[in-house]
Amino acid sequence: QTVTFGYEREKPVLRNLSLEVQPGECLAIVGSSGAGKTTLAGLVPRFFDPDQGQVLVDGQDVREVRLADLRRQVSLVLQEAFLFPTTIAENIAYGRPGAARQEIETAARAANAHEFITKLPQGYDTPLGERGATLSGGERQRLSIARAILKDAPVLILDEPTSALDSQTESAILQALERLMAGRTTLIIAHRLSTVRNADRVVVLRDGQIVESGTHEQLLARAGEYAKLHKLQFGEGKGVA
Repeated sequence: QTVTFGYEREKPVLRNLSLEVQPGECLAIVGSSGAGKTTLAGLVPRFFDPDQGQVLVDGQDVREVRLADLRRQVSLVLQEAFLFPTTIAENIAYGRPGAARQEIETAARAANAHEFITKLPQGYDTPLGERGATLSGGERQRLSIARAILKDAPVLILDEPTSALDSQTESAILQALERLMAGRTTLIIAHRLSTVRNADRVVVLRDGQIVESGTHEQLLARAGEYAKLHKLQFGEGKGVA
């Protein structure tokens, strides 16, 4: 509600912004680089607090909720999957410590990760190097998705994890993401517009403010900011960062 935030107070990234997301809704946030997309999503798990206004979850100000309790309700799948130098099973279970091996494997199957894991020398007990450097980008993303599936939080934030993948890998990731998103309130920070077509709603940010809101089709028909971004990407082959 009426949120203003800046990493430097005199330079607001978000300006008097209000946005309501319904339970179970999939909302895509788009805009050119520096528009405030990642900043907006980061307010939900309290990576930072607004300078003005408030962020509410189920009507409660997030500043009144214990941080650990709040973050237990939110899963993140980021562009660069964060993995620890421990086993694959322990990396997946980071979202829910104490999970049984069967639960870990079920999550990995849903994330299209089980097949590549079982081909590794020690399967789920294979140790990973720093940040999972021995795995491909697509494999790291699938572990990140498996972790989120196992955590089973009601709110999901995706910082478009398919933006740096080849088309075959992207297809497997998108399939896994569909399973993950089912029944959850999802915020997608979209860098490529191809991933937002099936969102329930799209909001377009410019200079920290929402300038358009609607479905993919509605916004294209309006021939406004979203249509311009779409033309830039698909008409001239440029990305939207």
